[in-house]
Amino acid sequence: MASRVLIVDDEDAGRETLQSVLESEGYELEMAENGFQAIEKAKKLLPDVILLDVMMPGMTGFEVCQRIRSDPQIAEIPIIILTALDDRESLLTALKAGADDFIAKPFDRYELRARLLGITKLNRYQKLIQERSKLQEANQQLLSAYEATIEGWSRAMDLRDKETEGHSQRVTELTVRLAQGLAMGEEEIVHLRRGALLHDMGKLGVPDSILLKPAPLTDEEWAIMHKHPQLAYDMLYSIEYLRPALDIPYCHHEKWDGTGYPRGLTGEEIPIAARLFAVVDVWDALTSDRPYRPAWSEEEALAYIRGQSDKHFDPQVVDLFFKVIR
Repeated sequence: MASRVLIVDDEDAGRETLQSVLESEGYELEMAENGFQAIEKAKKLLPDVILLDVMMPGMTGFEVCQRIRSDPQIAEIPIIILTALDDRESLLTALKAGADDFIAKPFDRYELRARLLGITKLNRYQKLIQERSKLQEANQQLLSAYEATIEGWSRAMDLRDKETEGHSQRVTELTVRLAQGLAMGEEEIVHLRRGALLHDMGKLGVPDSILLKPAPLTDEEWAIMHKHPQLAYDMLYSIEYLRPALDIPYCHHEKWDGTGYPRGLTGEEIPIAARLFAVVDVWDALTSDRPYRPAWSEEEALAYIRGQSDKHFDPQVVDLFFKVIR
């Protein structure tokens, strides 16, 4: 895309001279005949650079420069002062007014082209940096919105399932600690955390009469309850950024010995995130009060988990769990 240059000069001859020098260089040229028009066009066109004459009636180039620098909308536009005043005082006045460069008339066309090329390249680079920064900021805001949405879903599931308050947050934090103990990568842990928060998302598809039943479930009701990992997969797979987080919602009820559900995976067929989470989920369930039973003591829960090593749980994950929990 061609750089846009705003030429500001009250004399036709001055504007025409600059046009003849620059029109073959691929710039998009705009003209202003006085300072007031220059400020108006600068706001409207947002040029990449302004070539500004000094000796103009009504408002000098120095005053135009000062006004542009005081306006947040256009303050960052590079300005090159062009003037027949070539003394040191004029140069200092131009720089004090906010000019980026100063070229004395009569100017050398090759020097003008070189200086203009340099300043437009620098301006283009600065704009690119700003755009990248804005894009990164927008991506971070979007990511924060995603995470807030996931945590909101997680809290809603805890409330609906009548779990002990904070269940999903607790199991998520402890699963992340286990993952860190395995030196799992940062990106993997991000997906693991999301999956842990959404581990019971599939229970949205389980009727309240089953999910909230205070008495033991029948075989038929258990069959429906066992569908919730598949329901979670079906609900979340269409959300692209959550696909890498599906291991836990889909596989956290699989067992090391192959007796779990929904697919009866065995051993290392079960994703490592789900193997980590399975131990933590059982630990939190056992040590929390539930409508159908009081919480177990930590000693009882730890003994149960140790007893399920190589059955329900990956033995290496059990060893890691004991190191982390203690």
